[in-house]
Amino acid sequence: MEVEKRDIRALSLEQLQNFFVTQGDKAFRAQQVYEWLWHKGAHDFESMTNVSKSTRILLDQHFVINHIHVDVMQRSSDGTFKNAVKLHDGLFVESVLIPTETRSTACVSSQVGCSLDCHFCATSRLKRMRNLNPDEIYDQVLTIDRQSRLYYQRPLRNIVFMGMGEPLMNYPNVIKAIEKITDPKGLGISPRRITVSTSGIPKLIQKMADDGVTFKLAVSLHSAIESVRNDIMPFSKSFPLTELRSSLEYWYRKTKSRVTYEYVVWKGINDKQADIDALVKFCLHVPCKVNLIEYNAIDDPRFQQADEQSIEQYVMALEAKNIVVKVRKSRGKDIDAACGQLANKS
Repeated sequence: MEVEKRDIRALSLEQLQNFFVTQGDKAFRAQQVYEWLWHKGAHDFESMTNVSKSTRILLDQHFVINHIHVDVMQRSSDGTFKNAVKLHDGLFVESVLIPTETRSTACVSSQVGCSLDCHFCATSRLKRMRNLNPDEIYDQVLTIDRQSRLYYQRPLRNIVFMGMGEPLMNYPNVIKAIEKITDPKGLGISPRRITVSTSGIPKLIQKMADDGVTFKLAVSLHSAIESVRNDIMPFSKSFPLTELRSSLEYWYRKTKSRVTYEYVVWKGINDKQADIDALVKFCLHVPCKVNLIEYNAIDDPRFQQADEQSIEQYVMALEAKNIVVKVRKSRGKDIDAACGQLANKS
């Protein structure tokens, strides 16, 4: 009976060295193969040209490389790219290349579907099928880096975990992926250029702080009034704002890294003065900045973009308390690539 081959990228460098030694080969072979897997992004063993033929055959007998495949690539009128990424088991996720005049940002997914139930997000309508493996997350970044170099003649600069899924619900694999992304033997991208966005899971925010992570933290907040937040993000009933606030205070004490609040303003939902006052009060507990994000419709009439006057009232109130605030316009809306729109439509 044929033994199922293991994905070679599930092995650490040390495990790979041990494999070669047990096969009667030299330990240094592992360094060569490791570079091909992570720095060069090889899709098969045959492409490892400085590895001997006999070694490539040996690897092929024992392992596979479950690389991702871009099944459909769409380009927006504003230059944004969306990838429909096919995984080795036939499931799909989406990732996005967001260019500006000076830099490129990758928005990557961490789960197939999503664990949460935010009513305003298209991804939440998808059943969570499984967590992504570290290499599947890494491959999204590597692919977008190559696309940026090809289409914009520059390397990838920033990475945001704001695609499909709740990153903290896949915490171990997200951390392992970031370790590979930041490793000089991998992509060598600074952790300070990586932002992990969560809908707010206090215990895991505290764990990140305890683990000494050096990437940035963003929280999808959308309301600092408990009843409003629970209505639009029902899962948050299990994570009260008092607990979330305490975890963010802990985060800042441990990391000295300010928090970014992602915040959409909707007409009739969180556009009143009480909503503004609650957000300002919440922001004063921890050094932070606020991104007021343009809403991207998902065919739910309850959620409509607030008018400009409401947005301006938020901006003035936050700035009056010296809280950094920016109004973010969405990119890639015409190909359903904007925030909250990733739903595997392609």
